[in-house]
Amino acid sequence: MSNTKLSYLLRALMAAGLTCGAMAAQAAVDVAAAEASIKDNKCAKCHSVDKDKTGPSYKKTAEKYKGQADAEAKLVTHLTTGPKIKVDGEEENHVKTKGDDAAIKNLAQYILSR
Repeated sequence: MSNTKLSYLLRALMAAGLTCGAMAAQAAVDVAAAEASIKDNKCAKCHSVDKDKTGPSYKKTAEKYKGQADAEAKLVTHLTTGPKIKVDGEEENHVKTKGDDAAIKNLAQYILSR
């Protein structure tokens, strides 16, 4: 096999491996735990899966971060730091999400998988 063909084959295998890894990460989301976290933190007051409320839908948030390697880290930071957000034209702090690191990471993965 020529070096060019071998190089192409290796790149194709690496891309397939990365795709499978991303799918496995999405499959690892504990949906029941994420939905419990949404309930416990009263996230549904401002967000829903597919419709904007006073905050963006999870679907819109997932689209915003799509393709970004650091999407999960950015979302975890947003959930845990209480950044300034605009609600009805007024600036306020986003409510900090309660839970341990694993629960917040799972919630971020849930949102990104929508």
